Amino acid sequence: MTRQSRIHAALTAAFTPVSLAVIDDSARHAGHAGARPAGETHYNVEIVSAAFSDQARVTMQRSVMAALQSEFDDGLHALSIKASAP
Repeated sequence: MTRQSRIHAALTAAFTPVSLAVIDDSARHAGHAGARPAGETHYNVEIVSAAFSDQARVTMQRSVMAALQSEFDDGLHALSIKASAP
């Protein structure tokens, strides 16, 4: 299972999103800090979920980061997050 599919599965389980896009952006960061030759280190996430209703932007982002802690522990280096409620 790829990191991209694991991220998608973890966020789906945690937030039951109405919309979710997980984009591997690792190729754009080749040679940067935290990048690995095999990739799978830098991602963009766009998620829309009712779970984020009445939450501040920072709270939404922290929730997403917490849901993906195991991926960070396993080499995920950077995550750009656009989170919102429907």
